[in-house]
Amino acid sequence: MGLDFFRRAVEFQQQYGQRQIVGNGLQTNGLLLNQQWAKFLREYNFLVGLSLDGPEHIHNRYRRLRGGQGSWEIVVDRAQLLLEAGVATNALVVVNDYSVKFPDEIYDFLKSLGLTYMQFIPCLERDPKNPQLPTSFSVPASAYGRFLIRLFERWLADFHHGQPTTYIRYFESLFYTYVGQTPPECTLLKKCGVYVVIEHNGDVFSCDFFVEPAWKLGNIKKQKIIDMLNSARQRKFGQRKADLPLECRRCRWLIHCRGGCPKERGFLPHPERSYFCPAYQQFLEYAHPSFCKLAKEWQERHHSSPHNSS
Repeated sequence: MGLDFFRRAVEFQQQYGQRQIVGNGLQTNGLLLNQQWAKFLREYNFLVGLSLDGPEHIHNRYRRLRGGQGSWEIVVDRAQLLLEAGVATNALVVVNDYSVKFPDEIYDFLKSLGLTYMQFIPCLERDPKNPQLPTSFSVPASAYGRFLIRLFERWLADFHHGQPTTYIRYFESLFYTYVGQTPPECTLLKKCGVYVVIEHNGDVFSCDFFVEPAWKLGNIKKQKIIDMLNSARQRKFGQRKADLPLECRRCRWLIHCRGGCPKERGFLPHPERSYFCPAYQQFLEYAHPSFCKLAKEWQERHHSSPHNSS
């Protein structure tokens, strides 16, 4: 949309968002960023999610330009540009069939760049010929479980005085479930539907993973967002997440998993469960004692604080 569009958007926020806190995030592959962009993003405190999958051989495996050449050099340059400008920058890493083999390499590389805020997104796309099967580049569940375990080991090893020095979104969100707090990641909530997505033409949908006719709530130019958020269709969408099979409802990990994201369902051999169910089980089995220990330490600190009012 160009920088002028975003400047105008911020002007509207300043004009109409009085007495409210307005936060902005931008997810980008980084290719069009420059000094002017960096200055703007820093000035208005944008949180930037930069798509960077790891070292060159990993990133360039799938992230190629139209001419076929890899985009890694450009993206790394843009990452350094953002960090030098003081822009809050998270690395968004898509974990695919290839990158899942290199948790250590990816983690070390991001740290070496200064990208200590990391978000790992497992790649799961449906095969166009058979929608119940994943594409060949999707990450296998068993391999993803091993990837999470190794990443968790690295995350824990980098703790300093009981505090993490790198921030991995999934682990941070999961920690909330161990201390009785509401996790910030929607996949770990009982129900969906806490936000909506608005397309460029004003169409409103239940979620950015479900921009499809069945979950269209209306148009922002014709209806109020509060009405769409509280509509019967949005309530139905949110409730679907909690409609889990008996084995999930009886699972010891349910409180820490909540069945995953509904977009992960509908795949063979267990279409009613998350495709990544084996990965979550494998990971939680391993990480549970550590999370319990971290939660105990957090609660001791929390309850001994002189400012604690609970």
